[in-house]
Amino acid sequence: MMPAVFAAVFTTLWVAHTVGDHWVQTSVQSADKGQHSRNPGQSSRTGRLACTRHVIGLTLTKMLLLALAAVVLDLPLTAAGLAAGLGLDAASHWWADRRSSLAWLAKVTGQSQFYNLGTGAHPAHPVTSQGKPAAHLGTGAYALDQSFHAFFLFLAALLITAI
Repeated sequence: MMPAVFAAVFTTLWVAHTVGDHWVQTSVQSADKGQHSRNPGQSSRTGRLACTRHVIGLTLTKMLLLALAAVVLDLPLTAAGLAAGLGLDAASHWWADRRSSLAWLAKVTGQSQFYNLGTGAHPAHPVTSQGKPAAHLGTGAYALDQSFHAFFLFLAALLITAI
């Protein structure tokens, strides 16, 4: 029973994550959540609030879809498991979505070149035939962001299932 519950919880969290990260998040939240103050040692209130609003919407999306799955599939979820799993997921998501923290993690793990893939900072950045920046569908930063979130969705699903 437990492996099936884990599979249902993880699948639900993954779907809710993609909906919450791409449909529920507003353009303003996406643009502002990584803002930091130009003054060293001061964090931007605008950035922190945008990121917090995004994570609240994302977590509510996950809660709603988990509640639906729990009712329809008769999943034995506990309030403690949900609080632990969703709390870990929300905290890790907020940390990564402030952007400078994920850039730092990429740097200390030797992934800076991949992090910059698809941007002007990468030595092989995409350009048009005129040598201007070319449009593309993604960046290394986005791929690392999503894989970071997937790892914590896995941990959240373990917590939700086990507690």
